[in-house]
Order: sequence, then C-alpha cells, then structure tokens
Amino acid sequence: MGAVTVILAVHGVGRPVRTLDPGEDDRWLTVEQFERVLDVAADREDVHLTFDDGNDSDVEIVLPRLADRGLTAEFFPLAGRLGQRGYLDREGLRELVRAGMEIGSHGWEPRDWRRLDDRHADRELKDAPKLLGDLCGRPVRRYSLPFGAYDRRVLARLRQAGATRVYTSDGGAARQDRWLQARTELPHDLDGDWLDGVLAGSRRAPHWTNRLFHRTAR
Repeated sequence: MGAVTVILAVHGVGRPVRTLDPGEDDRWLTVEQFERVLDVAADREDVHLTFDDGNDSDVEIVLPRLADRGLTAEFFPLAGRLGQRGYLDREGLRELVRAGMEIGSHGWEPRDWRRLDDRHADRELKDAPKLLGDLCGRPVRRYSLPFGAYDRRVLARLRQAGATRVYTSDGGAARQDRWLQARTELPHDLDGDWLDGVLAGSRRAPHWTNRLFHRTAR
C-alpha cells in the first residue's frame, strides 16, 4: 500500500492581471498566504503541490519561491488559454519544464467533462495534452479535473486517453500509488489553523469516500 500524502491544489497567487471567471476569486491566494503554505510544505515530505489553470503567476510568483525552497510541483495549464492575458505563454511553460516541474493537462477550456460530447471530449482529453506535450518535449499523461467534476464516463474516457494519474478535488489524504488522487483546494481565506487541520490528514488513512472513488476508477 502506498504512502499517505496530502495534495494541495493552488490556483492563482498575488494580484490578478485579468478578469477572473466566476468563482475564481474564492481560490486566489495572496503572496503571504502562499509563502505560508510553502514554508510548511518545505518541511513535510508528505505534502505535494499542484497548480491549475496555467496563470502567469505560476512563473512570476510561484516558480522563484519554489526554487528558493528546493521544491518541485505539478502544473496543469489550460491548453487553449496559453498566451492569453494573465495566463502562461509557451515560453513560460518551457521555463517550468526547465526548472524541473511536471506538466499535466487541465483541458482546453474550463468545461465540465461530464457534459462533453465525443468531439469536445477529444479536444479536452486528447488535443490539449498533445499540444502541451509537444511544447514540453515529452508526453503529458496526467490530468487535473476542471471543477473537480467527474463520473464513471469521464473516468472511462480518461483511461482510454491514456491517463496515468488523475487529480480530483475531493479533499482528504491520498495514497501515492492510486490512479485517482484526491486533492484539497486552497481557499482565499485560509489561515494557519485551516492549514494545520488539512495537513493533519496526511497522518491518517484517506476518508472512506476517497476509497470509494478509487474503487470506482478501478
């Protein structure tokens, strides 16, 4: 059985330079909050960091602070928004790769994958990681679910697309050897007490709902 870990999902950090989509401001951290998270993660081997959407703060704010602490993380850009205002451009994506970061796919646009027809499913689950992989120079086979939304059909499509790991937003601790990985999204109002409570979960077995979702994936 794999080791227990807590996977934290970060969206944007700092002051946004673009208009946020509805609900995004609930998951946008200040630099001070983010540095608190990093300081804790730097001392914990059981904490893993992921970053969704491909905001330009990934390179401008996140990357140098990860490097200062000797940390690596996984980044899941939206392939269709590369180069748009407030998002990573292609060179920013390559900069993450050169720094030793892992790249996965968050799809083409922020869409609920449970409601995709076959044509749009191909765009989100196949075209998006192919573009990212071509830009990175290596295959992209890990996925972060937009909105954390999935069902059996989504999981089957991800299997068919060749996904080697899929990240949810179910919360709680996760087993490192699982195909489906539970993450905890960091809210805009997180404080030390909230963070301590979440990280305590890595010392316990995953919540029963996460084990249920793991069985569903298999």
